[in-house]
Amino acid sequence: MSGGIEIPVRVTQVTPVAHRIKRFRFERLDGGPMPYFSGGAHIIVSMNDNGHVRRNAYSLMSPPYDCSAYEISVLHVEDSRGGSSFMHEKVREGDEMRVSHPVNLFQPDWRGRKHLLIAGGIGITPFIAMMEQFSREGAHFELHYAVRTRDRGAYCEDLVARYGPHRVKIYCDAEDNRIPVARLLDSQPLGTHLYVCGPAGMIDGVLKAGLEAGWPEQNLHSERFLSSQPGKPFSIELTRSGKTIHVGHHESMLEAIEAAGIDVPFLCRGGACGQCETMVTVCDGKLLHNDVYLSDEEKASGRKVMLCVSRFEGNALHLDL
Repeated sequence: MSGGIEIPVRVTQVTPVAHRIKRFRFERLDGGPMPYFSGGAHIIVSMNDNGHVRRNAYSLMSPPYDCSAYEISVLHVEDSRGGSSFMHEKVREGDEMRVSHPVNLFQPDWRGRKHLLIAGGIGITPFIAMMEQFSREGAHFELHYAVRTRDRGAYCEDLVARYGPHRVKIYCDAEDNRIPVARLLDSQPLGTHLYVCGPAGMIDGVLKAGLEAGWPEQNLHSERFLSSQPGKPFSIELTRSGKTIHVGHHESMLEAIEAAGIDVPFLCRGGACGQCETMVTVCDGKLLHNDVYLSDEEKASGRKVMLCVSRFEGNALHLDL
């Protein structure tokens, strides 16, 4: 696989932490230390589901300076394509798995005078490691964390206890308690950097509010891992390999190409990093771009596609692979 060399690990703990959320701890099979990472990093977890390999990205939430293990939290998505269901229903303590080396696409900007963190739901996970690093480095930060209901709020009490109610604010939709985004944006000192992770609508709204409030674009940071959406099955022709690949209803182009034994580079598998960008040589139909990496002009041109999240409808799609 082209996400880098995988690390054989053992699942040493599986802990329910909130409604439909479990925490998983991975330790190396050889007993050695895990590679160092920084707050905001993620890993790709490989899941062998009866011969079908699934690979999903998950934010690392263990302390960045603790290389004894990696920890992630997984939300059991109701319309899961299989990854979160596999983790929740099939993974047990003692199981052997493989994970990638860490990659950070959500690196804090250490030039910031202050770091304003806005999280929604499972989007809290990258901030847990990030706050640990901020605290250790003496950086000024505060977290505003929105949950649907109290029983879905992973780590709420732990975070308030660790960092204090002056730095961690919890908001609950069921209690009609919302994050006052506009007020927060207007009351920050110059040089503040904002980071947001959560549902797509929340991310879009916060970033739009930041730009409308006059924040410099370089001070606004976000992370979102998209997943390939289900759709009608289709076939693609790989011009260099000379292969025809069938993409199933719940399968991404990247997964189908990997299953055919063809190596494709990736880092996030979520439409954000650009590593699996592929040139389109023939497109008789419509590309369904679901990524956040390509510009609107690039998407309209029909000459590039992100294999990890995009789909196709039409008669013929040929890729330069």
